[in-house]
Amino acid sequence: MRKVIYWVHTSVDGFIDGPDGEFDWPVMGPELSAYSEALDERVDTLLYGRPVWQMMVGFWPQAESMSDDPHTRAFAPFWRATPKVVCSRTYEGDDWTARVIRDDLAGEVAALKAGDGADILLTGGSGLAAALTAHGLIDEYHIAVHPVVLGGGRPLFAEPGRRLNVEPDGSRVLDGRVVVTRYHLAG
Repeated sequence: MRKVIYWVHTSVDGFIDGPDGEFDWPVMGPELSAYSEALDERVDTLLYGRPVWQMMVGFWPQAESMSDDPHTRAFAPFWRATPKVVCSRTYEGDDWTARVIRDDLAGEVAALKAGDGADILLTGGSGLAAALTAHGLIDEYHIAVHPVVLGGGRPLFAEPGRRLNVEPDGSRVLDGRVVVTRYHLAG
């Protein structure tokens, strides 16, 4: 069975973007980029909620023309070549979307997991992560904590509605500044 891997960047105070939606604070040094690229090598499908999708599709199709950052240059071809699934009740899709999940989120993601192929990578997005967590559909949480206090924004997890116990599977400091911890749901 395929796994759903949740890969997310957060601030020390637990926000995935700033008070005005800004996402200009994560620093992708060489070690953090290598960690991200190792996750990419495990997957053949990218999974997004609509807010993150709109951010991604606004940048990654032409990323190299907007940035010469080494991480950008490495990730952009992978992003363009990898099938992308967007979860949204209202989004119609676009040229970059392989599939849109509108209804029965839990059932359709469970079916994706049961299908053939490599693992599935969910990047960012607290709402979708919380919904999939509530259904027990995320197998691994990879959380990169950056040394910044944002003072507000979207929380790392939207309200899950209940307590969730997680167990760490390892933690590392990358580039001397970002703490990445891998978790799975306890029990």
